[in-house]
Amino acid sequence: MDVSRGFMLVVIGALGALSLALIWPFLQYVLLAVLIAYLLMPIYRRLSPFLGGTITALLLMIGSTVAVILPFAALISLIASDALGLAQRASDSEVDLGGIEATIAGTTGEDVDLPAALATAAENFASVLLGSAPDLFSAFTHALIGIALAAFMLFFFLRDGRRFTAWLFRVTPLPDPVLRDLSSNVDNLMWAVLVGHVLVSAIQGILAGIGLFVTGVPNAVFWTLVMILLALLPIIGAFLVWGPAAAYLFFMGDPVAGGALFVYGAVVVSFSDNYLRPILVDRRARLNPATIMLGVVGGLYLLGIMGLFFGPVIVGAFKIAIETFDEHYIET
Repeated sequence: MDVSRGFMLVVIGALGALSLALIWPFLQYVLLAVLIAYLLMPIYRRLSPFLGGTITALLLMIGSTVAVILPFAALISLIASDALGLAQRASDSEVDLGGIEATIAGTTGEDVDLPAALATAAENFASVLLGSAPDLFSAFTHALIGIALAAFMLFFFLRDGRRFTAWLFRVTPLPDPVLRDLSSNVDNLMWAVLVGHVLVSAIQGILAGIGLFVTGVPNAVFWTLVMILLALLPIIGAFLVWGPAAAYLFFMGDPVAGGALFVYGAVVVSFSDNYLRPILVDRRARLNPATIMLGVVGGLYLLGIMGLFFGPVIVGAFKIAIETFDEHYIET
């Protein structure tokens, strides 16, 4: 490698790092635009020959902003507010947890302040959603800028997405067969993750959350997001929340609500997973549940709420890249 080429690579790397630093504060909104554009691209391709690329992208952008982007920002704020409220109630709680704390101390030898630990966990969860915004006004301003950025990016992702993909294929120093295999497998992976796993888990968690809300379980919005995460786990899933919630209602003197929640969870929530997943999962992109869960949890901490979608894709794409290398570059 000559000096000129090496220097150019350093410049590209430095500019790439700076570009990522510029995008990072609003990365969730940029990823949201990428996600919506990916899902709407089939519709765009059908409508653009009749309406034109610019008009079609504009209409889809306006519709998505009203139907998805604005509710997404409101949902983040609502969940974060619910988590902060849970943290406040935990820190102010007068419930006697001394017996549990004594058991933990006797088992591990460590003194634990459970209310403080719960409060800290809830606050950390809220910070994952809101980012580094120091107060609600800053978070609101950040959300407004993010909404405008997501809508703007969505328009250009739809209108110019095909040209960007062609440019990316042209500048990537890989043979065409390798690029075709990678793009096809990653596309199958994206569809399997977004529709076959995350969407099913979201539906299951939302159905369970409706049960919590109707029966009067506190912090239902926060627990709904927790159940969406847990629904990615096989067999048990969201039961880890709605099951104890039903027991909580029963022991708090409301056996009717507790029984209703248990029956609703066992019938509606559980069977929704068994019915939807075989229909929506793409058999061409088999994913181990451990891969999904690892990507979701790690993605949530690294990328915020959009890590729910892109975390498993990143982990799965790593596996695809290894398999593609083995197929095309290792001689047998």
